[in-house]
Amino acid sequence: MNGANGMLTLVSCAFFMGLVAWISYVKTRGEVATREGYFLAGRGLTAVFIAGSMLLTNLSAEQLIGLNGSAYGFNLSSMGWEVTAAVATVCMAFVFLPRYLAGAFTTLPEFLNDRFDGSVRALAAVLFMVGYGLITIPSVLYAGSIAVLQLFDVPALFGISYAQALVLTIITVGCIGALYAVFGGLRAVAVSDTLNGLGLLVVGLAVPLLGLAALGDGSLGDGLHTVANTQTQKLNAIGGADDPTPFATLFTGMVFANLFYWCTNQYVIQRTLAAKNLAEGQKGVLFSGFFKVMVPFLMMLPGVIAFHLYGGPDEPGGLASIDLAYPRLIADVLPNYAMGFFLAVLLGAVFSSFNSLLNSAATLFCLDVYLPYRARQGKSALSDGGLLRVARRTSIVIALFSFVVAPLLQFAPDGLWQVIRVFTGFYNIPIVAIVIVGLFTTRVPALGPKLVIGFHLVTYGLTQFVFKDLVNIHFLHLYAILFVLEIGILLMTGYLRPRSSPWTYTTTQIVAMEPWAYRIPCAITLLSCVIALYLVFSPVGLVGGLSQAFWPLLWAVVIVNIGVWWRSVARNKAGDAASNH
Repeated sequence: MNGANGMLTLVSCAFFMGLVAWISYVKTRGEVATREGYFLAGRGLTAVFIAGSMLLTNLSAEQLIGLNGSAYGFNLSSMGWEVTAAVATVCMAFVFLPRYLAGAFTTLPEFLNDRFDGSVRALAAVLFMVGYGLITIPSVLYAGSIAVLQLFDVPALFGISYAQALVLTIITVGCIGALYAVFGGLRAVAVSDTLNGLGLLVVGLAVPLLGLAALGDGSLGDGLHTVANTQTQKLNAIGGADDPTPFATLFTGMVFANLFYWCTNQYVIQRTLAAKNLAEGQKGVLFSGFFKVMVPFLMMLPGVIAFHLYGGPDEPGGLASIDLAYPRLIADVLPNYAMGFFLAVLLGAVFSSFNSLLNSAATLFCLDVYLPYRARQGKSALSDGGLLRVARRTSIVIALFSFVVAPLLQFAPDGLWQVIRVFTGFYNIPIVAIVIVGLFTTRVPALGPKLVIGFHLVTYGLTQFVFKDLVNIHFLHLYAILFVLEIGILLMTGYLRPRSSPWTYTTTQIVAMEPWAYRIPCAITLLSCVIALYLVFSPVGLVGGLSQAFWPLLWAVVIVNIGVWWRSVARNKAGDAASNH
C-alpha cells in the first residue's frame, strides 16, 4: 500500500468510525445516568439491536482470518462451530431467556445467587472475570491487531518495527473500544455493534462476489461454476478424523460449548437480559441464529475461492500460511477506495467484542462482587452515580491490564487458538452444567456447584497439562464427558444432601412476558437452514456432484416449512379475529 492509498484508507476509515460513534452518541445521550441504563440499556433493547450486538460480539477478526484459513487449508468442516450455534440460539429463545427475564436478572451469577447462595454467585463471577481478564479480552485485542497488521502494512506505513506496530495497534483498538464501554454503557455498545454489523454484512457479501468474479475472469457465473464443480472436496462440511472439526464432535462437546456461549456466557447474554420484552428478546436471539447460518458464505467461501485462485498451501505458488488466504484475497479483489470502509468494519468487529467484554466484566464486578461485599460490611447503599463511577474505573483498569497482557500472547508456544481453547475450557462446562441443573431441579443444594467447580478445575487441569499425552481424545469429546460427570455430581449431591426446602422460582414482572407469536415457525425454519446447509455441503450435495437423494430431501425440508408457516399464520389470524370480537 503506497502513501497516497494509505492516507486515503486511514481518512475514510476515520470517517466511517466517526459516523458510527456520532450515531451511537445521539442514540444513547442521556440514557446512561442510572445503573439499569448503564448495565442493561434501560431494559429497552429491541430485536434489531439485540441481534446486531450478539452478531458483532460473536464475530471478530479471528473468525474472518481463521475460518477462511481453515476453508483454504482444509474444507468447510469448521463451519460446524458457527452453523450449529443456531441450535443453541433456539434453546436460548425457548428455554433460558423466558426464565432469565421472568426473574429480572441482570447477570447470570445473580440467578445463581437466587438458586443456590452467595458463594456460588461469587465463584461464578470470579471464574468469568479471570477468564475475561487473562485470556478473552487480551486475545480479542491481539487477534484483531494481528489481522490489521496482516491486511495493512502498519510498520511500513508509520516507519516502525513490527513489535512497535503491534503494541500501537492494540492500544489504538483498545482505546476506541473502551470509549463505548466506559462512557456509553450497554446501549452504546449495542448501537455501535448493530451499525458495524451492517458494514460487516456488506463486506461479507462483497468479498465472495468479487472473488468469484476474479476467479471467472470477470464472470460471476463462471467463478461459481468453478467452485461448485472443481475439487469439490473443499466444500465438504462433513469433517473426518483428520479435519479441524470432526463431524462427530457436533453431537458431543460442541453442543455444550455452544450452550455455554449463547445461553450462559455473561458478555453474550447481557444484551438479551436488556430486552424490551420477551417477544423482542426471542426475535433478536433467533435473528442472530439466521446470521450464523450465513457464515459459510460470508466467512468461508472466500477461503475456498483463494484455494482456486492461488493453489493449495502445499502446491507450488501456494500461500505460505493458511491464515494469509483472506488478507491476500482482500488485497487482490477489493478496490483501493473501499479499503478504508473495510478497515473500519474490521476494527468495528474487533472492538465490538472488546467493549462488550469490558462492559460485562464491569457489570460482574459491580453487581456480583462489589455490592455484595459492601452489604456484608454493613455499608450504606450506593447511589447510581457512585456505582457508575466504580464501573467506569473498573473498565479502565481492565482495559489497561489487557494492553499489557495482549502483546505477550505472541510468545504463546502453542499459538493463540490453543491458548483460548485450553483456558476457556476451565470454566465453560461447569457453568452450563450448574445453570441447567439449577433451572430444572429444586433440591440440589449449593454444595453441588462448589464440588463441580473444584472437580472440573482439577480434572481439566490434569488432562490438559499433566496427562495430556495419555488422554488422546479430542477436546470437544472431553467437554461432553466432563459435562455428563458433572451433571451426575450435581444430581447425586441433590439426592444425598438435598436442600431442606425446595427452591421456588420467584418471578418479577419488569418487562412484558408475552412470547413472540411466530417463534415456533421461525425456530423450525432456522433449524431447517442448518439441515439444508449440511445437505448442500456434503457428499449428498455438491461434494462429488449432486446425488439422487439431494433434491427430494431439500424439497421435503421446504415443504415442511411451508406447512408450518401456513398453519402458524392461520392460527394467529384466527386468534386475532377471536380477540377482536
